[in-house]
Amino acid sequence: MSSNIEDDDAPPELVDVSEVPEQPASIEEEQTPRVPITLVTGYLGAGKTTLLKYILTEKHGKKIAVIMNEFGDSSDIEKPLTVNEGGQEVTEWMEVGNGCICCSVKDSGVMALESLMERRGTFDYILLETTGLADPGNIAPVFWMDEGLGSSIYLDGIVTLVDAKNILHLLDEPTPEEKAESHNADHDHGSGPVLSMAHMQISHADVIILNKTDLVSAQELEAVTDRISSINSIAKIHETDHSRTPQIEGVVLDLHAYDHLADMDFSEKGHSHIDPAISTSAILTPPISATKVPKIDEWLRSVLWESVLPESPNTPPESHPTNFEIHRLKGIVYLEDGSSKIIQAVRDVFEIRDSEPWQKDGNEIRCKIVLIGRGLGSSVDPWRESLESYVHGM
Repeated sequence: MSSNIEDDDAPPELVDVSEVPEQPASIEEEQTPRVPITLVTGYLGAGKTTLLKYILTEKHGKKIAVIMNEFGDSSDIEKPLTVNEGGQEVTEWMEVGNGCICCSVKDSGVMALESLMERRGTFDYILLETTGLADPGNIAPVFWMDEGLGSSIYLDGIVTLVDAKNILHLLDEPTPEEKAESHNADHDHGSGPVLSMAHMQISHADVIILNKTDLVSAQELEAVTDRISSINSIAKIHETDHSRTPQIEGVVLDLHAYDHLADMDFSEKGHSHIDPAISTSAILTPPISATKVPKIDEWLRSVLWESVLPESPNTPPESHPTNFEIHRLKGIVYLEDGSSKIIQAVRDVFEIRDSEPWQKDGNEIRCKIVLIGRGLGSSVDPWRESLESYVHGM
């Protein structure tokens, strides 16, 4: 088995750069476009570092800054990348070719980003690799909403690499260190299904790169794909081996995961039952009045902040979810005046913002809100009835 595992801990060949030109002071901060960042996550051995090395050596016309948060346990690798000044670690950036730069950090990706933004203007895209046991739900909101970084970067999307050979084992039989703790200590799932870090990484993804497909049979691959889709049915899945994606743009770079929800393939099934720990539910409801948008905001606050689903008179109490947690939420709300709103949420951090107008063309238009999380219940009906009852006052 070990011979089939890619050397995911080996760093790319680095060439020390003694000096990197800084952004000219004459350019005003507000005139510089924000830089997109993709969060690359996945369990140890899934192929994250191999993917990044592949991207850094491909001709894509972009100057990419890569923050590698996991080089393994080799101190020999860490030493040339980090120096110590006055008792504080200072990040050293290395040129890796194609105009790209790279660094390694052990603790705070935010600190690395702050250091990187001092060189703003020398790159046009950022890739941040997380550790194999990192929960992306704890990381993504920082880059999405952080006031200091929010004016200079934006989260383009979350990419999760999945090892097709080992993912089912990681989901079903995680070791103690692979288990994920609930982000809300008030949630008590008792003896319910085990929630693994693999569940968390898949549930938060905008894109899934299903790697090492050459090591499984067609039947095994179908089972893995079905399992991933049951956890997160709105993430795009790209199959690959040796982390060589058929294309980089739209798979790892330029995802625009938060810009084109209207074109997303929302599942009509409403709910899945294959994975007992995490599932996806899709709420479909008619367009609403613009005056009802504040009610949508209130409903989201109850669901995301308090983990309370407002009751509906049409929902029997016994079928009402009461012990749930939402990991991701995406949606598009169509308003009767022809405008629309995009909803994005990672855990309890969410935003509602303007989107492109829509036109009636004879086809049925419905608002779409997708929830990915734990304890959502066996049916989407309570969620839809709660939303409609709360928004319309039914």
